[in-house]
Amino acid sequence: MTGELIILVQRQGIVILLNGPVLQYLGRVILKDFILAYDIEYRRYLNVTNRCTNNCAFCIRKTDSGVGYNLWLTREPGYDEIKDALGDPSGYSEVVFCGYGEPLVRLDLVRDVSRFIKDSYGSVIRVNTNGHADLLHGRGSVERLKGLVDRINISLNAENEDKYREICRPSFGPGTHDAVIQFAGSCVGVIPDITLSVVDWPGVDIEKCREIAESMGVAFRVRQPDGTRQV
Repeated sequence: MTGELIILVQRQGIVILLNGPVLQYLGRVILKDFILAYDIEYRRYLNVTNRCTNNCAFCIRKTDSGVGYNLWLTREPGYDEIKDALGDPSGYSEVVFCGYGEPLVRLDLVRDVSRFIKDSYGSVIRVNTNGHADLLHGRGSVERLKGLVDRINISLNAENEDKYREICRPSFGPGTHDAVIQFAGSCVGVIPDITLSVVDWPGVDIEKCREIAESMGVAFRVRQPDGTRQV
């Protein structure tokens, strides 16, 4: 490399170096403000889009610290770029599609990258989603992920339509909360590990949300507004 070399940040023993508009990250070249893969604990995360069909009041990307990485994208990455950023995920507990956007906006990309990961490494794959995939792509959209995605975390976030619209402000408008529940139901028998989650937010009835998950026979998780988890 030529020119001025600056250490930008060091996390978990990984040094990210900035040279003009280019970042060198573990020997892979990633454009500045174009972080496609990042690590939290022992998980490798993939950031495939900034588009989202919700505008949640609690969204972590609206905070100053975010997840500790700048995940804002200058453009949407292609399949080969995601593959290159992924690296070898063999040492991670799972690969997670989750960034500053709704990954299933790009359902076919998630499917294709997941197939590459399964064929090449056999890694456990999780998708964190707002549950709008059927509204985006038509009913039965989760079938495209069958045999590829092992875990799916669906953000329910409220016990009813009115509260959901108040907090999540979905672009699809009325009926979105029911569509999220229907999508979660369609995952049963397709994705082995399903979790409905909510953020501990004022006015949300956590127990009623838990009852929805229990009625579907899926796991339930409460998230804190900063993205952390409680049992």
